[in-house]
Amino acid sequence: MSDKKISIVDYGMGNLRSVEKAFESFGVFPEITSDYDKILNSDGIILPGVGAFPDAMECLEKLKLDEALKKAAKKGVPIMGICLGMQLLFDESDEVRLTKGLGLIDGRVKKFEVDLKIPHMGWNSLNIVKECPVLKGVKQGSYVYFVHSYHAVLKEEELVAFAPYGVNAPAVVMKGNVFGLQFHPEKSGDVGIQMLKNFWELIK
Repeated sequence: MSDKKISIVDYGMGNLRSVEKAFESFGVFPEITSDYDKILNSDGIILPGVGAFPDAMECLEKLKLDEALKKAAKKGVPIMGICLGMQLLFDESDEVRLTKGLGLIDGRVKKFEVDLKIPHMGWNSLNIVKECPVLKGVKQGSYVYFVHSYHAVLKEEELVAFAPYGVNAPAVVMKGNVFGLQFHPEKSGDVGIQMLKNFWELIK
């Protein structure tokens, strides 16, 4: 068994246990932690998130975990943001009020302006436009589970997959060692588990 360590960042706003259980389903035991040094010295980091962007950034900053994440990214540690966690990776969001994000991926997060029910909630298909280690073995058009009212706007080269919902909403993004999934892999059945396994393979 590998001695590599994954940290799931606990800043008070995430469905942490379900992400942890998804990893445990294939024999990997991450640690849920809000400890600055543990996160900085992890071999891989999962940043989950549920709720509003400004509250999440405030919680991260209060614990100085925004700094830990930026330093870990700079060191080349693989980081994966999930749902709101993906949105936090961007430069800024206009949810509630304009708020600076972690700035690990270029772009901003804005509200859906579509004639469809918001939030975008339920199963939707992935349109994969670029190869990505996290999507290894995931088929074009695979369905995954979304819950979000805001979507990212980013550089084309950092977009890996989108889901059609009035607009092509970014669903998987990547910049170097930083990855984002707008959906919940832990609620997306075998397809989601495959992505978490792929993330583990990256750091193992």
